Amino acid sequence: MTATATRAPWWGPTLRDLGEGAVAVVTSALGLGVALLLLDDAGARSWLDVLAVAVLMTLGDRLVRPLVRLVAAALGVLGALLAGLAAQVLVAWAALTVVPGITVRSWGQVLLLLLIAAGAMTAGRWLLGANDGSYVLGDVLRRARSRARHGEVPGRGEPGLLVVQLDGVARAVFENAVEAGLVPTMARWLQSGTHRLDGWWARVPSTTPASQAALLHGASAQVPAFRWWDKDLGRLVVTNRPADAALVEARVSDGDGLLAHGGAAISTMFTGDAPIALLVMSRARGRRGFGPGTAFIRFFASPYVLTRTLGLTAGEMVKELYQGRRQRARDVQPRVRRRGVFVALRGLSNVLLRDLNTALVAEQLLHGTPTVFVDLVDYDEIAHHAGPVRPESLRALEGLDRVLEILAEVADHAPRAYRTVVLSDHGQSLGATFAQVEGEALVDVVRALMLDVAAAPGPGVTAGVTATAAAARADAGEEWGPLYSLLGSTGAVRLTEAEPDRGEHPEVAVIASGNLGLVWFPRLPGTVTLEEVLVRWPRLVPGLLARAGVGVVVAHTRDRGPIALGVHGARLLADDAPVPAAEDGDDPLAPYGPRARPDLLRAAGLAHAGDLLLVSSVDERGSVHAFEELVGSHGGLGGAQNDALLLYPADWAIDPTLRQDVAGSPTLVGGEGVHAQLVQWQRTLGLRP
Repeated sequence: MTATATRAPWWGPTLRDLGEGAVAVVTSALGLGVALLLLDDAGARSWLDVLAVAVLMTLGDRLVRPLVRLVAAALGVLGALLAGLAAQVLVAWAALTVVPGITVRSWGQVLLLLLIAAGAMTAGRWLLGANDGSYVLGDVLRRARSRARHGEVPGRGEPGLLVVQLDGVARAVFENAVEAGLVPTMARWLQSGTHRLDGWWARVPSTTPASQAALLHGASAQVPAFRWWDKDLGRLVVTNRPADAALVEARVSDGDGLLAHGGAAISTMFTGDAPIALLVMSRARGRRGFGPGTAFIRFFASPYVLTRTLGLTAGEMVKELYQGRRQRARDVQPRVRRRGVFVALRGLSNVLLRDLNTALVAEQLLHGTPTVFVDLVDYDEIAHHAGPVRPESLRALEGLDRVLEILAEVADHAPRAYRTVVLSDHGQSLGATFAQVEGEALVDVVRALMLDVAAAPGPGVTAGVTATAAAARADAGEEWGPLYSLLGSTGAVRLTEAEPDRGEHPEVAVIASGNLGLVWFPRLPGTVTLEEVLVRWPRLVPGLLARAGVGVVVAHTRDRGPIALGVHGARLLADDAPVPAAEDGDDPLAPYGPRARPDLLRAAGLAHAGDLLLVSSVDERGSVHAFEELVGSHGGLGGAQNDALLLYPADWAIDPTLRQDVAGSPTLVGGEGVHAQLVQWQRTLGLRP
């Protein structure tokens, strides 16, 4: 029910508004003064002149904002960025020119002045112990208080739900961060009893697109990895390409996703059927791209905010170069190369995107959007290249905690009474890469083993497999004999007819998703069975299992379903009992824990799953070997990558019927389970029919 408020004049400011405005002007003047002192050929006659510039810039920002909004509405997000930056430079140039006691030589000097002023203001707030990120939202918070004072606010007093995804943060990493004092906001929630910590099991493939498809749409069966070969389309599908993200969303959406009822998706892969989608990959096409440009105006056009963020982004890139060099100097192992695109990516994700996401979420909270879901990728990006428990990765959690502190403050002024859920989509596991262990990439290993093959019967004929299988057994060793008997490989196998356009498709597609590797044979339609693989490429599977970096190969048998193969044993995934490939064979899934069999059985049965699935070996410490050049990885099994985080209000409960057994502990399993629980909480709050 909405309360009716007595309307006050919109122009009636309070003493708090005037005080905050004065502080903002003085802070701006101090930043400008420092910049004018540092710049050559620039200066001011007195501090009164600098103060006058600060006042004029504040007024000018208000005057040009409507024009910037028109440009953004016409040109989208890029137009909002360019128009906002141009407006800031234009207003600053005009103010610096009008005040007679100020000397500035060029447009470039004005832009540099804004950058230095923003840096000085950031440093000042840091010295005072203030949360600098809150400066991004100063104008937003003042406007929210004004709206609450001067009229009826839609949704006042009604509940709302904020879901914050901390990408890649394992529950154990979060617990260590709490003990280390790196996440004081969330630690206070736990210590005060407002929130409760739990976890959930991220199934194979433990990747962001699979988990988000499940979290937001309740369905991930169409997502076998981060990228995959789609035999129906005859091409590679890559989920961080807008067109492919849209394709995947069309396959998983039923129109009633987590955010379907008036919600907002911010910085996610998919929309969750939200009517408001900002920075969402599946919508990042066309002129409007990542959303309407007007949604970004308050960030891009606010004085100093964009220039402050650009300056800090550059600083983050410098910090990455230093930290990467420090790892090399100290010979930290394992490690990967931290240069090139990642340096820019870290700066963008840990500063620019973080600040922008914060501003966009704040706007949605103050608008009273019923459910808001945002993905913060800061930690995940750094942990991939530095390692999940390395100092720079854990420090990223500090920044994420500050975001939650800001959003909690915004929620205090929001029209709805928001409840906050913090979760992750998966964890990460440390380990040297497969290429570091083996000396060559997985794709090169697969191609070499496929070339190392005795003459086999041509496609499309019925061939006795005995001779070829005997050659494979001789190459693989005596322990493979019982496996061939298990598969019934002494009979005849009809080889699949190759597609007529052999020249258009590669013979093999090898894709890495962390320590999950997938192999497709694109020229062969449908699912290629293990029996056929052993005939066509008899040394491929034994050769892969002979590699120290490979722990398990999952293949599809002709008659007995998927099978997990290890170097000393095999297991039919549809059965609970292990099936040894030798008389004293070992269960190849034992090192991966009790969820390995159901997870791999499901993964092998997903739409577009690989003809072969590989999981790297794992040691007793949980170290894995990514099939791509990442020292922190996720996607398969082993280590902390499947142990995701769930932090939720303590007065809520998790439905026990949604829990499954994980190593003796009742746990939500898969993003689908978490989705079902979030939907239940939404219904409890009255946010869904």
